[in-house]
Amino acid sequence: MFAAALAPWFARRGIHYGWVMVALTFLTAVFSAGAVGMPAVLILPLTQEFGWSRGEISGAMALMLVLFGGMAPFGGALMLRYGLRRVVAAAATLAVIALAGATQMTQLWHLWITLGLVLGTAAGTTAMVLSATVANRWFSERRGLVMGMLAAATATGQLIFLPTNSWIATEFGWRMAVLPGIIGCALCAVAYILLARDWPAEIGMAPYGDTKIQPPPAASAGNAVAMSFGLLREAAGTRAFWVIAGTFFICGLSTSGTVQQHFIPYCADFGVAQVAAASMLAMMGMFNFVGTIISGWLSDRFDNRILLAWYYGLRGLSLMWLPFSGFDMVSLTIFAVFFGLDFIATVPPTVKLAAQHFGAAKGPIVFGWAFAAHQLGGAVAALGTGLSRDALATYLPAFFAAGLSCMVAVVAVFLLHDIRKARVVAAE
Repeated sequence: MFAAALAPWFARRGIHYGWVMVALTFLTAVFSAGAVGMPAVLILPLTQEFGWSRGEISGAMALMLVLFGGMAPFGGALMLRYGLRRVVAAAATLAVIALAGATQMTQLWHLWITLGLVLGTAAGTTAMVLSATVANRWFSERRGLVMGMLAAATATGQLIFLPTNSWIATEFGWRMAVLPGIIGCALCAVAYILLARDWPAEIGMAPYGDTKIQPPPAASAGNAVAMSFGLLREAAGTRAFWVIAGTFFICGLSTSGTVQQHFIPYCADFGVAQVAAASMLAMMGMFNFVGTIISGWLSDRFDNRILLAWYYGLRGLSLMWLPFSGFDMVSLTIFAVFFGLDFIATVPPTVKLAAQHFGAAKGPIVFGWAFAAHQLGGAVAALGTGLSRDALATYLPAFFAAGLSCMVAVVAVFLLHDIRKARVVAAE
């Protein structure tokens, strides 16, 4: 609505409107991360108020994470069919409905519907696909930097919302802790409608780094969904796909499913206050922001298989060390810094490997399916870790198993061929 008037104003000041799109998308990703992270703050209050077990609550988390990943391969198809603004506004509105509905729940199935089904669908509709779409449509140069910044928005969401929401839940009750997410998602919906545009050509601009205005393609009539499934069938016949998707499954299992959802209640088992544990998660988010951007820079310069081997190896060691750390503030700080630096540092090299093995056009769609595997891993861990805690009265086996799975990923990445060397040989 206002983009056509604002674009020239920014251009006169040397600012391409693509950076406005980055800012809008960054804020949307921040509030989406805050909404997705909300269940981690609610586990203990819901257990205390309703008597639900951690395993029962974890089931709703698992559903949310499955949908968060399962919608990713189709988010791009929806954006092609209906446009960025409509899809983002609809997803943000759904998130508002989910969070607002959660404040009224009294039965366990209410949790599954609101934070499981509706919030998972809303968050998954945009997820990483929105960031990749904005980077590809609005930028011919600096796409890697833009993707790194937008991927790091998840860390920023944790940094802002986890300690804040935990403090609000402690001081004013868990229902009030949901309020910032409701307000933020509503503001994102309005801002995207008023300020965003689907394509640079709609406001008479070329992508950043280009001089030629590229007319937007005709809206998809639904064939993008068929293409996504067709490419899945094609990619599933290759070793590369199963290595990329399998290691990303382990990535989700060891981060969003185990640590993001269960770190706070794990700390509570050792007498660590909820706000203090949430602050440690926020610290992970801060170092995650730095680690992801550095990882993007490294992925342009080094063998991405070696980078992933280091990331998964160090992550696995930290997960197996945590149960024996003593859970004092010094140990938790060390874990937060160490684990935070590679929390989602795996994203840039995984994206690069998908592009190397499947090409620039097919790579992003393959990554969408790999992201679905990532979230499936998170769902398995969220549910399994909760059930394990209920059955064994300790989180130690679950965290140790997550650490061992990372060691499997270390070995698996070397099943991929080094595409860079193959291209050098071909060039000679």
